[in-house]
Amino acid sequence: MRTANIICCLMALNVGMDASEFAMAEEDIMAFAVVSEPPKDKTRVSAKVAIDGIVTDLRLLVSDQMLSNLIWNKLEICHAMKLEGQKVPEGFRVTSVRAIDGAMLPMVLQGFAGDCLLKKALEVAPLVD
Repeated sequence: MRTANIICCLMALNVGMDASEFAMAEEDIMAFAVVSEPPKDKTRVSAKVAIDGIVTDLRLLVSDQMLSNLIWNKLEICHAMKLEGQKVPEGFRVTSVRAIDGAMLPMVLQGFAGDCLLKKALEVAPLVD
């Protein structure tokens, strides 16, 4: 009987550890992003994303509810954003988005954002005339 109680306690501890790991995986994390390519499919947008100071190329994945967001409707190359969501194997699943000025980006993304805007200006400006 004593052995059965010990085994039950150990199993309960294991279940508790698994539940806490699952809860941590579902928490939203904050990230900053700059759209790196003109978005063709608004549900999967290519971007340079900074999470905890590390920049990676990721796909921003959004739900149907997020597609109706005005920021997401007007999304273009070089747009800077502050995101909340989860990092998943396919990319970064966005749950919240705010458009920000490029100066509000972390330093690791400011260089990319500036280069992107210069490139965009040089490609678009000659077409205005």
